[in-house]
Amino acid sequence: MSDLFDSPSETYKTEPLAYRMAPRNLDEYVGQSHIISEGKLLRRAIDSDKITSLILYGPPGTGKTALARIIANKTKAYFQWLNATTLNIEEIRKQVSLAKQRLSRGEKTILFIDEIHRLNRISQDALLPDIEEGTIILIGATIENPFFYLNSALLSRSHVFELKPLTEQEIITILKRAIVDTERGFGSLKVEITSEALSHLAKSSDGDARKALSALEIAVLTTEPDKEGVIRIDIKVAEESIQKKHIVYDRAGDEHYDTASAFIKSMRGSDPDATVYWLAKMIYAGEDPRFIARRIIIAASEDVGNADPMALILATSAARAVEIVGMPEAKIILSHAAIYVALAPKSNACYRAIEEALKDVEKERTFAVPEHLKDAHYPGAKKLGHGKGYKYPHDYGGYVEQNYLPEKKKYYKP
Repeated sequence: MSDLFDSPSETYKTEPLAYRMAPRNLDEYVGQSHIISEGKLLRRAIDSDKITSLILYGPPGTGKTALARIIANKTKAYFQWLNATTLNIEEIRKQVSLAKQRLSRGEKTILFIDEIHRLNRISQDALLPDIEEGTIILIGATIENPFFYLNSALLSRSHVFELKPLTEQEIITILKRAIVDTERGFGSLKVEITSEALSHLAKSSDGDARKALSALEIAVLTTEPDKEGVIRIDIKVAEESIQKKHIVYDRAGDEHYDTASAFIKSMRGSDPDATVYWLAKMIYAGEDPRFIARRIIIAASEDVGNADPMALILATSAARAVEIVGMPEAKIILSHAAIYVALAPKSNACYRAIEEALKDVEKERTFAVPEHLKDAHYPGAKKLGHGKGYKYPHDYGGYVEQNYLPEKKKYYKP
């Protein structure tokens, strides 16, 4: 049995397959047609070597670094690779100084900063004047939403391009290319993979090409050739190679907010099945159960309201129960409350009422409190006329006609 790091043949290269198979040009690039297909802004900028400062953001393995490499190969500008995790203000000043020297010789400089969301605010600010003056062209790559992590001044000087998770078919295309490529992939080996195994690798990678290629590499390198010298990858090998599916979910970023949004909208839309699916995704990804409980409470009031007042009572009780019980059993309580809210009759009348009232308070003339409604308990209040003419409803059987606003308003519309 060969060791994990031994090559099945002399053609095996030491660099990871995902690195070797990185596209060298836009013709080899798979996915992201919404930003790099023919005629699109980014495609035109790369083809004409007219890159301006830009931010590439999207999940891991979607092609951010690959695009940067393509730009580096294409441009006549000096291309400097940097990583925000090790980048400080001194290094930025050094790179800007070098860029100014190149510019004096007529050469542009592109600074590529990977994981730019890790760059602190001071360092971000230090880049602004030189981006503004054209001393440097910035390309930032990040898995985090730049509108959360980068300052507005930096964003206003950059084009932001969002990269989407690759589709299953796009990843299958990449995997097939790696299997047959004799120069960078496994084309010199006899590798056969079933369509079921290929589909499983693509589906389980969650749109991450790097993860899919890494799993394929493990499958090839750890599978002994049969008597015909063929390395056969079936569904069992594929499952072992990809291991447990990793949920794409960052508790501080897009997936956190997007999944929570889907969860809330599913409850609002009275779909218990979708509700429990998004709940399961959040639980599986390790979301704070207290965060989930708070979302259920908000939905119980905003979207159910007085159509079923028990929803808020049950949701708040569930939040308390989650604190007492803890995970993993708390998942049952969260499911109980979320499904109840999903199935409850819906009314956003309370939400609309307070929103409309706040809008009036903010933008319209503010009403003074009518004299008969003012506090009359403190000494001297009655001499000022406070409370005069007020009708105590209980003296009239619980209700009496009376003005409580200087002008008639209709906010609550059940």
